[in-house]
Amino acid sequence: MRPTVTGFAYFLDIDGTLVDFADAPTAVRIDPALPRLVEALYQSSGGAVALITGRTLGDADRLFPSRQLPIAGQHGHERRLADGRVSRHRVHPEALDAARRVLRGVVERHPQLLLEDKGLSLALHYRRAPRLASYAHRSMRSLRATLGEQYRVQHGKRVVELVPAGRDKGAAIGAFMREKPFRGMRPVFIGDDVTDEYGFAMVNRLGGHAIKVGPGRTAAGWRFANVRAVLRWLERGTPAPKRVRHTDVSSQPRTE
Repeated sequence: MRPTVTGFAYFLDIDGTLVDFADAPTAVRIDPALPRLVEALYQSSGGAVALITGRTLGDADRLFPSRQLPIAGQHGHERRLADGRVSRHRVHPEALDAARRVLRGVVERHPQLLLEDKGLSLALHYRRAPRLASYAHRSMRSLRATLGEQYRVQHGKRVVELVPAGRDKGAAIGAFMREKPFRGMRPVFIGDDVTDEYGFAMVNRLGGHAIKVGPGRTAAGWRFANVRAVLRWLERGTPAPKRVRHTDVSSQPRTE
């Protein structure tokens, strides 16, 4: 038997969804009301709130220090459960060492680029130098060819990443939905980027609400205009999203 849906479970991306982008991940500015709003959502949902982010668990915790929320970090490759247990994708600890050395050289030659070493994955940000986008993507594709099938290239908003194959944000949401306190609830996922399309697809399959922040093709059926609109929605304490604009245009994340 399918479980009876008792309420909503909330899954929230961070960058571009709860906070506006900055030139570097460490430079984002948190709206002073945001921690209070997320805490209120956590309380009203019985703890069924999880952050679904490309950031590491530690990096996300620095943005939300008042409570250790359930989190899927590094696009689902590490996950902290509601009971505090942490699981991580099993990869060889030295698998990315050669790629790290190459990318450090890339950043030395092009200081406008930013290398973010997340441990399990590597991100090359070109937000400060959009003209270097093609170069950044070529560099990552070349490294991916040397790593084999255990890694893939993942594209985001002015960032390209080397991530382990086999997990994504959709798989992370699916795992949470099999666990307490999320089990038996209807999922709501809010995200803004192509990497969030995995989560949108999962939420659609589970009969929930997929909400995209900002413009662009998407599989989400709901839309918020920007981060400010997300914060206003949280401020209202709305248990389910208001339809802003419906789209039936599907989109799949591009990976290599």
